[in-house]
Amino acid sequence: MTSMIKVLLAEDQSMVREALAALLGLEDDIEVVAQVARGDEVLAAVGAHGVDVALLDIEMPGCTGIEAAALVHRAHPGVKLVVLTTFGRPGYLRSAMEAGADAFLVKDAPAAQLAEAIRKVLAGERVIDPTLAAAALAEGANPLTEREREVLRAAADGSTNAELAQALHLSQGTVRNYLSTAIQKLAARNRAEAVRIARDKGWL
Repeated sequence: MTSMIKVLLAEDQSMVREALAALLGLEDDIEVVAQVARGDEVLAAVGAHGVDVALLDIEMPGCTGIEAAALVHRAHPGVKLVVLTTFGRPGYLRSAMEAGADAFLVKDAPAAQLAEAIRKVLAGERVIDPTLAAAALAEGANPLTEREREVLRAAADGSTNAELAQALHLSQGTVRNYLSTAIQKLAARNRAEAVRIARDKGWL
Protein backbone atom coordinates (compact mmCIF):
# COMPACT_ATOMS: atom_id res chain seq x y z
CA MET A 1 0.00 0.00 0.00
CA THR A 2 1.24 3.50 -0.86
CA SER A 3 2.07 5.56 2.22
CA MET A 4 -0.17 8.59 2.71
CA ILE A 5 1.18 12.05 1.94
CA LYS A 6 0.54 14.20 5.01
CA VAL A 7 -0.53 17.71 4.06
CA LEU A 8 -0.93 20.92 6.06
CA LEU A 9 -3.39 23.44 4.64
CA ALA A 10 -2.90 27.12 5.58
CA GLU A 11 -5.69 29.38 4.31
CA ASP A 12 -7.53 32.13 6.18
CA GLN A 13 -10.85 31.81 4.32
CA SER A 14 -12.61 28.88 5.97
CA MET A 15 -14.85 28.03 3.00
CA VAL A 16 -11.88 27.87 0.62
CA ARG A 17 -9.82 25.89 3.13
CA GLU A 18 -12.57 23.35 3.78
CA ALA A 19 -13.28 22.95 0.06
CA LEU A 20 -9.60 22.33 -0.68
CA ALA A 21 -9.36 19.86 2.21
CA ALA A 22 -12.43 17.98 0.96
CA LEU A 23 -11.15 17.82 -2.62
CA LEU A 24 -7.67 16.67 -1.61
CA GLY A 25 -9.27 14.13 0.74
CA LEU A 26 -10.74 12.38 -2.29
CA GLU A 27 -7.22 11.45 -3.43
CA ASP A 28 -6.16 7.93 -2.41
CA ASP A 29 -2.66 8.93 -1.35
CA ILE A 30 -3.21 12.37 0.25
CA GLU A 31 -4.37 13.13 3.78
CA VAL A 32 -4.91 16.67 5.12
CA VAL A 33 -3.66 16.21 8.69
CA ALA A 34 -3.76 19.86 9.80
CA GLN A 35 -5.50 23.10 8.89
CA VAL A 36 -4.61 26.61 10.08
CA ALA A 37 -6.07 30.03 9.32
CA ARG A 38 -3.03 32.16 10.22
CA GLY A 39 0.47 32.38 8.86
CA ASP A 40 1.99 32.51 12.33
CA GLU A 41 0.43 29.12 13.20
CA VAL A 42 2.08 27.27 10.31
CA LEU A 43 5.48 26.46 11.84
CA ALA A 44 4.06 24.93 15.03
CA ALA A 45 1.49 22.90 13.08
CA VAL A 46 4.16 21.53 10.74
CA GLY A 47 6.22 20.38 13.73
CA ALA A 48 3.25 18.95 15.60
CA HIS A 49 1.82 16.89 12.74
CA GLY A 50 4.96 15.74 10.93
CA VAL A 51 3.68 16.91 7.55
CA ASP A 52 5.29 16.11 4.22
CA VAL A 53 3.86 19.05 2.28
CA ALA A 54 2.59 22.46 3.41
CA LEU A 55 0.09 24.29 1.18
CA LEU A 56 0.35 27.98 1.97
CA ASP A 57 -1.92 30.80 0.86
CA ILE A 58 -0.02 34.09 0.50
CA GLU A 59 -2.50 36.51 2.05
CA MET A 60 -2.98 35.47 5.70
CA PRO A 61 -3.10 37.27 9.06
CA GLY A 62 -0.13 36.83 11.40
CA CYS A 63 2.37 36.57 8.57
CA THR A 64 2.20 35.91 4.84
CA GLY A 65 2.48 32.47 3.31
CA ILE A 66 5.85 33.47 1.89
CA GLU A 67 7.15 34.46 5.34
CA ALA A 68 5.75 31.21 6.77
CA ALA A 69 7.45 29.26 3.98
CA ALA A 70 10.81 30.77 4.90
CA LEU A 71 10.33 29.81 8.57
CA VAL A 72 9.38 26.22 7.71
CA HIS A 73 12.21 25.92 5.18
CA ARG A 74 14.75 26.86 7.85
CA ALA A 75 13.31 24.71 10.64
CA HIS A 76 12.13 21.71 8.58
CA PRO A 77 14.10 21.64 5.32
CA GLY A 78 12.62 18.27 4.37
CA VAL A 79 9.06 19.62 4.22
CA LYS A 80 7.94 20.53 0.69
CA LEU A 81 6.32 23.95 0.28
CA VAL A 82 3.52 24.75 -2.16
CA VAL A 83 2.52 28.42 -2.29
CA LEU A 84 -0.98 29.25 -3.54
CA THR A 85 -2.03 32.69 -4.71
CA THR A 86 -5.20 34.42 -5.83
CA PHE A 87 -3.09 37.24 -7.25
CA GLY A 88 -0.72 36.44 -10.09
CA ARG A 89 1.81 39.08 -9.04
CA PRO A 90 5.23 38.43 -10.58
CA GLY A 91 7.15 39.57 -7.50
CA TYR A 92 5.38 36.99 -5.37
CA LEU A 93 6.82 34.15 -7.44
CA ARG A 94 10.38 35.38 -7.03
CA SER A 95 9.88 35.97 -3.28
CA ALA A 96 8.33 32.52 -2.84
CA MET A 97 11.22 30.80 -4.59
CA GLU A 98 13.73 32.74 -2.49
CA ALA A 99 11.83 31.60 0.63
CA GLY A 100 12.30 27.96 -0.39
CA ALA A 101 9.00 27.18 -2.10
CA ASP A 102 8.92 24.07 -4.28
CA ALA A 103 5.74 25.01 -6.14
CA PHE A 104 3.82 28.18 -6.93
CA LEU A 105 0.26 27.84 -8.21
CA VAL A 106 -2.87 29.92 -8.62
CA LYS A 107 -5.56 29.03 -6.11
CA ASP A 108 -8.27 28.37 -8.70
CA ALA A 109 -6.27 25.61 -10.39
CA PRO A 110 -8.18 22.31 -10.65
CA ALA A 111 -7.88 20.05 -7.57
CA ALA A 112 -6.36 17.28 -9.71
CA GLN A 113 -3.59 19.69 -10.78
CA LEU A 114 -2.91 20.61 -7.16
CA ALA A 115 -2.79 16.95 -6.13
CA GLU A 116 -0.38 16.23 -8.97
CA ALA A 117 1.81 19.17 -7.89
CA ILE A 118 1.95 17.70 -4.36
CA ARG A 119 3.17 14.38 -5.76
CA LYS A 120 5.70 16.07 -8.04
CA VAL A 121 7.33 18.18 -5.31
CA LEU A 122 7.65 15.08 -3.14
CA ALA A 123 9.46 13.45 -6.07
CA GLY A 124 11.90 16.36 -6.09
CA GLU A 125 10.38 18.38 -8.94
CA ARG A 126 9.59 22.09 -8.94
CA VAL A 127 6.13 23.12 -10.15
CA ILE A 128 5.39 26.67 -11.28
CA ASP A 129 2.28 28.01 -12.99
CA PRO A 130 3.56 28.74 -16.54
CA THR A 131 1.62 32.00 -16.91
CA LEU A 132 3.04 33.34 -13.64
CA ALA A 133 6.54 32.21 -14.61
CA ALA A 134 6.34 34.09 -17.92
CA ALA A 135 5.04 37.21 -16.18
CA ALA A 136 7.83 37.10 -13.60
CA LEU A 137 10.48 36.82 -16.28
CA ALA A 138 8.97 39.72 -18.21
CA GLU A 139 8.75 41.88 -15.08
CA GLY A 140 12.33 41.44 -13.97
CA ALA A 141 13.74 41.66 -10.47
CA ASN A 142 12.43 43.75 -7.59
CA PRO A 143 14.36 47.06 -7.80
CA LEU A 144 13.75 47.92 -4.13
CA THR A 145 16.24 47.11 -1.39
CA GLU A 146 15.05 45.38 1.77
CA ARG A 147 15.24 48.65 3.74
CA GLU A 148 13.30 50.54 1.02
CA ARG A 149 10.61 47.86 1.16
CA GLU A 150 10.50 48.10 4.95
CA VAL A 151 10.03 51.88 4.89
CA LEU A 152 7.46 51.70 2.09
CA ARG A 153 5.47 49.00 3.95
CA ALA A 154 5.49 51.13 7.09
CA ALA A 155 4.38 54.20 5.10
CA ALA A 156 1.35 52.39 3.68
CA ASP A 157 -0.90 53.48 6.57
CA GLY A 158 -0.21 57.16 5.92
CA SER A 159 2.28 57.68 8.76
CA THR A 160 4.30 60.91 8.69
CA ASN A 161 8.07 60.85 8.24
CA ALA A 162 8.45 61.62 11.95
CA GLU A 163 6.23 58.67 12.89
CA LEU A 164 8.08 56.39 10.49
CA ALA A 165 11.44 57.51 11.87
CA GLN A 166 10.32 56.72 15.41
CA ALA A 167 8.82 53.34 14.50
CA LEU A 168 11.83 52.22 12.45
CA HIS A 169 14.50 53.79 14.67
CA LEU A 170 15.85 55.91 11.84
CA SER A 171 16.36 59.65 11.39
CA GLN A 172 13.69 61.59 9.50
CA GLY A 173 16.26 62.43 6.83
CA THR A 174 17.06 58.75 6.30
CA VAL A 175 13.35 57.91 6.03
CA ARG A 176 12.89 60.71 3.51
CA ASN A 177 15.82 59.43 1.45
CA TYR A 178 14.53 55.84 1.38
CA LEU A 179 11.04 56.98 0.37
CA SER A 180 12.40 59.32 -2.28
CA THR A 181 14.58 56.58 -3.79
CA ALA A 182 11.70 54.07 -3.77
CA ILE A 183 9.35 56.58 -5.44
CA GLN A 184 11.98 57.30 -8.08
CA LYS A 185 12.69 53.61 -8.79
CA LEU A 186 8.99 52.88 -9.21
CA ALA A 187 8.38 55.98 -11.36
CA ALA A 188 5.63 56.97 -8.94
CA ARG A 189 4.29 60.47 -8.26
CA ASN A 190 4.16 60.05 -4.48
CA ARG A 191 4.53 57.51 -1.69
CA ALA A 192 0.89 56.30 -1.92
CA GLU A 193 1.34 55.50 -5.60
CA ALA A 194 4.69 53.86 -4.86
CA VAL A 195 3.02 51.59 -2.29
CA ARG A 196 0.26 50.68 -4.76
CA ILE A 197 2.72 49.90 -7.58
CA ALA A 198 4.96 47.81 -5.34
CA ARG A 199 1.98 45.86 -3.97
CA ASP A 200 0.53 45.25 -7.43
CA LYS A 201 3.83 43.76 -8.54
CA GLY A 202 4.20 41.67 -5.37
CA TRP A 203 7.33 43.55 -4.32
CA LEU A 204 6.22 44.45 -0.78
